Amino acid sequence: RAAEWQLDQPAWSGRLRITAKGSTAFIKLEDKTSGELFAQAPVEQFPGIAVEGVTDSSRYFVIRIEDGNGRRAFIGVGFVDRGDAFDFNVALQDHFKWVRQQSELAQQAQDLEQGPKLDLGFKEGQTIKLNIANMKKKEGGTGSTRPRPAGPGGLSLLPPPPGGKSSSGERPAPLSTPAQLPGTPITDSLLSWPQPTAAPAVDVWGDFAKASG
Repeated sequence: RAAEWQLDQPAWSGRLRITAKGSTAFIKLEDKTSGELFAQAPVEQFPGIAVEGVTDSSRYFVIRIEDGNGRRAFIGVGFVDRGDAFDFNVALQDHFKWVRQQSELAQQAQDLEQGPKLDLGFKEGQTIKLNIANMKKKEGGTGSTRPRPAGPGGLSLLPPPPGGKSSSGERPAPLSTPAQLPGTPITDSLLSWPQPTAAPAVDVWGDFAKASG
């Protein structure tokens, strides 16, 4: 019981720090100014005999300190702030939770190494069957489209453009009679000029018909 201790006159006061080395946690009591080690308590299990809570307070504990030469002693420690006592508990719980997880992972890895290995290779004479009916159906479906008519040289011909336009899109201008210039009398010489011959009709498909492919 913490009530039996001389709480108003502690034998020592300072800083408490928790460190870890491997699976062992160390509760270190250090001078709050110089950091000099006053005592330390190695903890290999929590809850356990190395750290125990008192029955009448959540801020006081009994820890087992060691000097490294085999000598041990039990001392009572307490925290002024209840939040610090809570952090003290959580730090020890988190450390040993991590220790258990590492132990479980190591055990799982060992079980996998010792267990039978899965052989996915083909045995001698073993075959595998593949269903490719759907692939044949898709290949046959691509040949059902109607081919376009091919022109000379293997070129596919498009229908002629509306209006009978040439490939350049220009229409030949109609021929007109010579216009009378203002102030110029119409004479036989003007009318006897040779009329321009009509331009030959443009063959729309001439270039395609002559193409050699």
